[in-house]
Amino acid sequence: MIAQAIADSDAFSIAGGGDTLAAIDLFGIADKISYISTGGGAFLEFVEGKKLPAVVMLEERAKG
Repeated sequence: MIAQAIADSDAFSIAGGGDTLAAIDLFGIADKISYISTGGGAFLEFVEGKKLPAVVMLEERAKG
């Protein structure tokens, strides 16, 4: 099972998305995942490197 292999790994692990989180809960491995996001689609788009409007705005404001 992929989820168990990830949970057993010493590597930093990231999980997000409704179905993924449901599987993590089902198998009781949430405490073995380094970071769990409830952001779903927005989280996945951010990880893929896509520009999110709110993040772009915050970056522009931080630049001054």
